Amino acid sequence: MRVLLLTLVAASGAFAQKVNVEFDPAAPFPNYHTFAIRGGQLNSRNPALNSELVKKRIESEIVTGLAARGLTPAAEGRADLNVRYTLGSAHKMETEAYPAGWRGWGTAVVRVPYAEGTLVIDLRDPATHSLVWRAIASEEKRDPIKIEGKLGDMVQKSLKKYPPKVK
Repeated sequence: MRVLLLTLVAASGAFAQKVNVEFDPAAPFPNYHTFAIRGGQLNSRNPALNSELVKKRIESEIVTGLAARGLTPAAEGRADLNVRYTLGSAHKMETEAYPAGWRGWGTAVVRVPYAEGTLVIDLRDPATHSLVWRAIASEEKRDPIKIEGKLGDMVQKSLKKYPPKVK
């Protein structure tokens, strides 16, 4: 029984991150060989998610992830892809209902606040000035420190879906 419980807890943590990818099916993905990080924004009120150290960590993870996918960082000047990213934290409310009242015949609804960290990574083609690939990774956690701890996983899970498989 304990093994089953531990497996369920581990599985629920693995599925907490959501990654959605959008891309332009007409984009020439095999022709992209270099990239350059052109900017990043951190949109959080919490200092744990809004610092230069977080920015450096995200950029390092992006470089590592894209290099693992066969792209190389451009030296100076022109790159085949421009990378931009945004990290935000939104406060949301979740409702939970549970039995309450006389002999459990009623329902109590409680609103529980939590923070959701969302990382958006955009790849743009500088020749056409268009967005060719976008990953949106979100981590639903109540603690911004835990979101900060998951940033590397968010970047890596996102970039594993590059290049897209065109059907």
